[in-house]
Amino acid sequence: MGAQKSIHAGKAKIDVNVDFTHKLCASLRLPSLRNSGSPLSLLIGSLCIKHPNLFGGSEKLDVSWDKGLYDSNILVAYRRPRPQWVAQQCFVMQNVRLLNDDGRSITRDLDGFPVTCSGNAHDSMVVLKQESQYAKANDRSFSRFTMQIEQGIPVLSKWLIFNRFKCVASKGIKVGPAFLLTSLTGGSIVGDMAPYQAFAIGGLGSVRGYGEGAVGSGRSCLVANTELTFPLSKMLEGSLFLDCGTDLGSGRLVPGNPALRQGKPGSGVGLGYGLRFKSPIGHFQVDYAINAFHQKTLYFGITNLAS
Repeated sequence: MGAQKSIHAGKAKIDVNVDFTHKLCASLRLPSLRNSGSPLSLLIGSLCIKHPNLFGGSEKLDVSWDKGLYDSNILVAYRRPRPQWVAQQCFVMQNVRLLNDDGRSITRDLDGFPVTCSGNAHDSMVVLKQESQYAKANDRSFSRFTMQIEQGIPVLSKWLIFNRFKCVASKGIKVGPAFLLTSLTGGSIVGDMAPYQAFAIGGLGSVRGYGEGAVGSGRSCLVANTELTFPLSKMLEGSLFLDCGTDLGSGRLVPGNPALRQGKPGSGVGLGYGLRFKSPIGHFQVDYAINAFHQKTLYFGITNLAS
């Protein structure tokens, strides 16, 4: 069920959105309920409150609470009008709980290594997030640089303390009727860390030719992508691409070194070709890639779907 309400406060309008759903999980999915013969009822959804003009100077306040099946997030974001390349900040309160395929909380993986940083069934953290973006474009090219920084704040002694950053630099330029796009993505994390926070390298949007995260899982990452697209018809484009990525030798620095135990190489290269089809209902993408081990992978993607 969902509801939307607008409240006028002076010259500003506050939008309140509520969307909650009761999800029934069959007893066969959760072994602990097999004897009861009844399903488990879970409340999922979100609550969002937005104020577009908090102090009369176009300051924006966003407060949201998202409840998933097994986790919840509280987001408080305050944004002042400023140039696009100046950092925007928000606070996030998060609880992370790991579950197995049966829906039960776990603290260790199959090899006996902890899956949380605390060693308990869940990790708690308060995170200050900052994001900056710079973009420049003209008729023949564009440049864009984004940086995201997350700082774990030690509100309580057992809460995670860390600094994580990720930056993406991309450049696009027209080459005759074709368009060449290159991008470089890098990131690193310092301080407290759980295995689920590692940078996953491999897959669509990273290094094609590999499965999701199959190249590596590290404290750091560096991924480079180059793609040339060219028109085949009014609605169809072809592409040639080359991807490469590495964990910079940081896989061993992840607690438990899951990348080594899962046989991930730590670096990889993928190349291939694809098709881009633009339709009124969305953009369809098909990529065929081969990696350094001569393994072949076919990817399908849909973006910009119409509402």
